[in-house]
Amino acid sequence: MKDIEVLIIGGGPAGLCAASAAASMGAKVLICERNQDLGGQLMIQTGKFFGNKHAGMRGFQIGAELLQEIAAYPQIEVWTGATVLGIYEDGVVTCLYQGEHQKIKPAKIIIATGASENFLSFPGNDLPGVYAAGAAETLVHAGVKPAERVLMVGAGNIGLTVSYQLKQSGVDVAAVIEVMPQIGGYLVHASKLQRCGIPIKTSMTIAEAYGNGKVEGAKIVKLDENRQVIPGSEEDIVCDAICLSVGLSPLAELCWLAGCKMACIRELGGCVPLVDQTMETTVSGVYAAGDVSGLEEATTAMLEGRLAGISAAAALGYKVDQAAEMQEACRRELKTLRSGPMSEKIRHGLEKMAAKRGAVVC
Repeated sequence: MKDIEVLIIGGGPAGLCAASAAASMGAKVLICERNQDLGGQLMIQTGKFFGNKHAGMRGFQIGAELLQEIAAYPQIEVWTGATVLGIYEDGVVTCLYQGEHQKIKPAKIIIATGASENFLSFPGNDLPGVYAAGAAETLVHAGVKPAERVLMVGAGNIGLTVSYQLKQSGVDVAAVIEVMPQIGGYLVHASKLQRCGIPIKTSMTIAEAYGNGKVEGAKIVKLDENRQVIPGSEEDIVCDAICLSVGLSPLAELCWLAGCKMACIRELGGCVPLVDQTMETTVSGVYAAGDVSGLEEATTAMLEGRLAGISAAAALGYKVDQAAEMQEACRRELKTLRSGPMSEKIRHGLEKMAAKRGAVVC
């Protein structure tokens, strides 16, 4: 049995910031990350951030900065290739690490498991050449050209930015299609694609993928205001890959296992744990931060992680006299980041969470 003060499950932006925050206050920390490397999606993001202290920096540069912060604290232990299997009523956490079943007894737990990409049902979606956008982004980052010509399904920020990365990597992006009448991502990302001559087609969806043993093309259709197919609107797109960027879902299974009260809040991406102003769930000593507690940008995930790390360390008695001010500083910055029109949906989701906190609703 391994005893630790703060266990952080997930080594993405939220988990790394939680670790450095807790360690800076004096707590001993263990990070369990199921992948072989820390940093999560930040490490494959080449786009520049804006609107906070990381403005102008690219995702992988921010990730490298966070890794340097982690390395500065000797009381942070890191397990990579470590899959957490369960959180039990007695507070024991089990983990598969280095081929062995490990038991961990943490005083506090921060769940920062992020989110997973959604899939889309359509004829031919099982053909080789149908990718999640994140998978295509990972291949590009590794120097692998995933296709010659791609159709991107979904015009949120991920679909737009991955399309741009594909174009930069020498992939011809045939089009970006979006089921809604307007794009879901930032205009700055859409403008980059338009300057590259990549069409963005709204109120359109994929009807089918076709090909002999692999993707050779796709049929797309126009939708009316009721999202019904407009007869005669079918278009044929010749391509050898289809990338799906149709949203994310919080990876909240460990929150369920821990016994956290959950709420299905559409604006936050699905079923999420009910957290308070310190990021603590309804289970004492269990915190959740980042996309697992509601889908947002990496900037807010990092702040939520920091807030959770400060809160967990303070609950253990570290720097209690400074914690309240530090927590409030995080909350102020989060409020600022969420104040714009693009965050209106998030604000509604957080209002619903506040209203439902303390009740089992899902």
